[in-house]
Amino acid sequence: MKIGYLLSTEEYPPAELLAQARAAERAGFEGLWISDHYHPWTDAQGQSPFVWSMIGALSQVCRLPVTTAVTCPTVRIHPAVLAQAVATSAVLHSGRFVLGVGSGEALNEHILGGPWPQAGLRLEMLEEAVEVMRKLWRDGFVNHYGRHYRVEHARIYTRPETPPPVYVSAFGPKAVDLAARIGDGFVNTTPDAESVRRFRAHGGGDKPCQAGFKAAYAPTVQEGVRLAYQRWPISAIPGELLQVLPSPHHFEQAARLVDPQAMRTTFVCGNDAEAHLAKIDAYAKAGFDEVYVANTGPNWPGLLDLYQREVLPRLR
Repeated sequence: MKIGYLLSTEEYPPAELLAQARAAERAGFEGLWISDHYHPWTDAQGQSPFVWSMIGALSQVCRLPVTTAVTCPTVRIHPAVLAQAVATSAVLHSGRFVLGVGSGEALNEHILGGPWPQAGLRLEMLEEAVEVMRKLWRDGFVNHYGRHYRVEHARIYTRPETPPPVYVSAFGPKAVDLAARIGDGFVNTTPDAESVRRFRAHGGGDKPCQAGFKAAYAPTVQEGVRLAYQRWPISAIPGELLQVLPSPHHFEQAARLVDPQAMRTTFVCGNDAEAHLAKIDAYAKAGFDEVYVANTGPNWPGLLDLYQREVLPRLR
């Protein structure tokens, strides 16, 4: 299994994200995820740098492959504009760039004032957006007149020799089926073996399956729980609220219903290498090929050191 590190743009300023990327490469991680947000989930997280600026900067500080986890290509940025950003990123990273896409959250996508579509329509828009981007990466001048997007006489001049892979994030059967049909890979955030099986059975075959989990490195489990609850109480919010609430303030209201101890089930808290190995093993048994760990709070150097000394050597 390939082990990577997740750069949480919701939580860290640009210079610190670059420092984490450098340190992750030195520690022996094999790839980077980077989140793509307009807003953080809560004000306590407190950051949200523009991901395409960060991806360009990453190409200058490390050589690790980079995947967006994940970008919504349907509302906030037109897919024709996004296709140019992705092509440039792939050139800068010498082909080591993957576009992870998903149907998005109102938190980031509502900002232009339009309606937030229902889930089925968002998946339809996602499929057309990927089609538009692939045309622009593959063809010369492109004209596209679809149900959701219009492109006229557009051509991307700076692009990689090989079109960037597109991995699709999916959490329900319809989304998994779409990922299997149009994706070059599959993205999830839980050790969901059934989704992996469905992806592979419905056309995904042996394409890569990526997943990620969060950690709160700290001297004790309880301190890790405190850090996780301070920054990420939303990780224990169930159902579709993550997709439909429109602002960090709404998430803070919903998070008041979360028991802080619920962080023990959604995070790896503390400094025990065995707990990380057990979490990674759960993803391996579910059939994932790659897993990415994120740290919350100020102790990310400790997490990277733990992986360099105790976790990665034992996995290899």
